[in-house]
Amino acid sequence: MAIKTYKPYTPSRRFMSNLSSSDITAKASVRKLLVKLPVTSGRNNNGRITSRHKEGGAKKLYRVIDFKRNKYGIEGRVQAIEYDPYRNCRIALVSYKDGEKRYILQPNGLAVGDAVLAAEEGLDIRTGYAMKLRAIPIGTIVHNVELHPGAGGQIARSAGASMQIMGREGKYTILRMPSSEMRYILSECMATIGVVGNADFANISIGKAGRNRYLGVRPQTRGSAMNPVDHPHGGGEGKTGSSGHPVSPWGMPTKGYKTRRKKASDKLIISRRKK
Repeated sequence: MAIKTYKPYTPSRRFMSNLSSSDITAKASVRKLLVKLPVTSGRNNNGRITSRHKEGGAKKLYRVIDFKRNKYGIEGRVQAIEYDPYRNCRIALVSYKDGEKRYILQPNGLAVGDAVLAAEEGLDIRTGYAMKLRAIPIGTIVHNVELHPGAGGQIARSAGASMQIMGREGKYTILRMPSSEMRYILSECMATIGVVGNADFANISIGKAGRNRYLGVRPQTRGSAMNPVDHPHGGGEGKTGSSGHPVSPWGMPTKGYKTRRKKASDKLIISRRKK
């Protein structure tokens, strides 16, 4: 997919880039698969900000995606490739033989007219097909992988993401995560063959602050630019470095401080991601 650049008729436009929309084939979305989600803007039920630097952003409708891929044995055909404002990859509208329509994440190489099929086992290894991990050969690249059987895909869902099946041990399958972490996942979990498309999303340049405002991101102020009452890094004459290690506004160390809590699933991690 090509990356678009623009004539620099303003300073911010000079460095702005975007993805070409030539791959999008649909003019409109399927109405019954659209949902209006409430916008919290980082506030809790008391109206207090609990997640900073968030706002409403541009109006958008959520597309209901089929992450479970549980329509076993019924072949579908890709009817359209669409833009999804809630994710960085494209989505494919699949029309099944029984008349039902569903959205799935578009894998790289899946085009309009291609067949899509899901089953527990016994399918060919083709892009967009979905099977249980126990039925997929070792070495295969997969995405949209479940963590718990029947819960729907939770891992490797963003643009360009994928996982590789490295082996099997008992009731578990060994997978290499996008972060290079190796972990066990139950072999009864579903996965989709292929790599999530739109990998060039990582190469676009936002270009200006206003474009982040459309995405619901408010500006962030450096702690060193604040007063001491507002941030541990604040105060001092001119530009001064923070005394001691960098910390958050509430005193929690940042930049390398481990915050992960011990949990039962830690035993399923074979090796951590490489730093």
